[in-house]
Amino acid sequence: MTDALARVEHTAVSLLVALGVALIGVPLLLTLYLSVFDEKLILFPPHAYTLGWYPAIPVTFGAPIWTSLQLGIAAVIGSLLLGVPAGIGLSRHRFRGSRLIGTLLLAPLTVPGIALGLAIYIVLVSIDEQTGTALTGSLVGLVLGHILITTPWVVRLCLASLATTDRTAEEAAASLGAHPLKVIWRVTLPAMRPGIIAGALFAFVISFENLELALFLSSPGVTTLPVAVLQYLEYHIDPMVAAVAVAQTVGIAVLLLLLDRFVRLGRVVR
Repeated sequence: MTDALARVEHTAVSLLVALGVALIGVPLLLTLYLSVFDEKLILFPPHAYTLGWYPAIPVTFGAPIWTSLQLGIAAVIGSLLLGVPAGIGLSRHRFRGSRLIGTLLLAPLTVPGIALGLAIYIVLVSIDEQTGTALTGSLVGLVLGHILITTPWVVRLCLASLATTDRTAEEAAASLGAHPLKVIWRVTLPAMRPGIIAGALFAFVISFENLELALFLSSPGVTTLPVAVLQYLEYHIDPMVAAVAVAQTVGIAVLLLLLDRFVRLGRVVR
């Protein structure tokens, strides 16, 4: 009876895993298949196949891709400058209000993107009215908004990295007379390197692919790739967007594999 129950459980788990793989893999395969259609309009079956959509991506979306890259890099730098010290402080020190600060830092993860984008837009408009600046619709306003949504991921992954790190080395360095900042620089930061790199990667991906904030905060002169793709779909029904999706997926997958090869992201991202 026990063996039969174990076989049933194993079969059920295998079916669930297969279902999960199918739900993830089938759309990716269909997108890949669609991206090689040699058609101006999507027709099935296609008359021919081509890889010509991929070389056309930089030509069609060159400026939005560059804007998204700049935005992603700026968001990574800003979120690391805020998230790494916050992660160290929340993990290594207990003080009054630490739970409240931790909750506030992670709060943007729980807010819908549309609501967050609208709220940031209203705040930037208010700042512009009060100070006479032009943050609304500028790249600076977009960077500030993206730092807000990427910092929680950096904090979360830094906390996860420090949770699995033994404090013995830090305590030994402190007992030998090392200054607290030197302990952080020489011991803590190297120990949490996988979490920092994973946080930077997540911050870049989330920033690069974010659509909600860009819809509210971008202007005609500052257009990100997701917005450009959405605008392209208004007037074109061809495989170009599928090619963009495949290129992004492959790029992120290669980046993940390379990083996991050197820093073992699996130890942090679980």
